[in-house]
Amino acid sequence: MAANKPGKAEILAAFFDDGTYSPLYTEGAVSAAYGCANGQSVYVVYENGEAVGVQDIKNNIRVLEMAAETGAPVVTFYNSTGAKLDGGLELLNATAALTAEIARVSGVVPQIAVITGTCAGTNAINAAAADVCIMAEDAELFLNAPFTAEDNVGGAGSAAFAAKAGVAAVTAADAVAAAKQAASIVALLPANNLAGPALFDFAAPSKNLNAAQYSAANAVAALADADSAVELYSGYGKNIVTALATINGSAVGIVATEKDAICHKCTAKAARFVRLCDAYSIPVVTVVNTNGFVKSEGDDQAGGIRQAARMAGVYAEATTAKVAVLVGDAIGPVYTVFAACADWRVAVQGCTVAPLAPETAVSVMYKDEIYASDNIANATKAKAAAYAKEVCGAQAAVQNGAADTVCEAAGARGAVAQALDMLASKRAVRLAKKHGNITL
Repeated sequence: MAANKPGKAEILAAFFDDGTYSPLYTEGAVSAAYGCANGQSVYVVYENGEAVGVQDIKNNIRVLEMAAETGAPVVTFYNSTGAKLDGGLELLNATAALTAEIARVSGVVPQIAVITGTCAGTNAINAAAADVCIMAEDAELFLNAPFTAEDNVGGAGSAAFAAKAGVAAVTAADAVAAAKQAASIVALLPANNLAGPALFDFAAPSKNLNAAQYSAANAVAALADADSAVELYSGYGKNIVTALATINGSAVGIVATEKDAICHKCTAKAARFVRLCDAYSIPVVTVVNTNGFVKSEGDDQAGGIRQAARMAGVYAEATTAKVAVLVGDAIGPVYTVFAACADWRVAVQGCTVAPLAPETAVSVMYKDEIYASDNIANATKAKAAAYAKEVCGAQAAVQNGAADTVCEAAGARGAVAQALDMLASKRAVRLAKKHGNITL
């Protein structure tokens, strides 16, 4: 099987436009190259599967420095048996310097990790620290030695396991497919944190937003240009969809909630994605329609409240353009976390925007009237429907400042495109501080 795995030539040919590039470093276990992927200038660091030495790591650091100086993304193909054992403390120092350089460059130029073989130890940490981590299905990713059968951890170290853990943003059939996926994502990201958004030719989606048959995937497909969306972290936090895409040819990030309740994994996933978009000033479009946060003691113990606070902080702190589309239920904490800090909020006819669920609100406000009826359940339902329409609907949201404009579901894409055009020149100044203290 190993003999059939694609080699460096085939992988880089799949990544670079026309398979052409300029070699930078060619000797050793780590080589480097420069070229274009989908028209985007990009540096590549490539591990060939051998043990890595001190000079290999220094070459890697130099490429990261050059990328930061020239404002171009870095794509690293990870595949190494580890470090050369004769490197001693010099190797340890070099490895630490590489990890520090990856952190220093983070948010300056996009970094994409593509795991094509074995990625372990510090390499695994570095790959997980990238803006986007892509993993071939036959690759391995682990911090410590792979689990044994006695540990009873099925699939540990595999691509599926990494996707389920929220480490691998994308999985691909093999190294060549992973390289092609990396090229697609590089194109959607700006060259650096000072560059403008990527622009593309586009075709309108084939279907409009349908609130009655809502799903997160359908919402993304209805708002994004045809065939432009690349979903990230599909194996993690499945009640939220996060995708890079284009709207009217301009790159955006889309966050769409499923109708089912949101768990701590969902908010962690969305927070990670919004931070990525904000670092490179990619506008964020958030589609809100959910039953709320999951009611679970286990989820609370796993950090549900902390992650919800983190999500709220990430949205509030983000200075990129933010558009919220209120399609269905945006009630209480859900509205606060996902929509309150948006620059422009679009209320779709039929949505419910309220501090409390209508059923809960009317059971308190009209308690005597409801309990005096012959059928309490039907009376509550009728009162809640009327309350939702009159007090919590789209028009009421605009009148009370919870939304900025109203549209029909079929017009949601147009309303979002107009908002993005209006916000394209947004400038925001943060308060002077070292950094916020968002709960992590």
